[in-house]
Amino acid sequence: MAHPYLCPNCKTNRSRFNIIEQHATSVKLHPQTGDVVQQFTSEDLDPFHVPYRGPERRIQCGSCGLIEEEQMFIKRAAQ
Repeated sequence: MAHPYLCPNCKTNRSRFNIIEQHATSVKLHPQTGDVVQQFTSEDLDPFHVPYRGPERRIQCGSCGLIEEEQMFIKRAAQ
């Protein structure tokens, strides 16, 4: 479902936005080199690895550059 946006920072932009889709990749890195040692799927995370629980998308204002969660822009437009 589409929602109107309004930038909560510049308070004037209602039409120019960048939608940033977030796709988390769970990895285990070598502590000294930073090389990827192991890559996990959401089903096979080890007990010490917390799954990503952040937003699926973030929005960037095309005028001022603010990047926030989508709900911030939706709530500002509803006021």
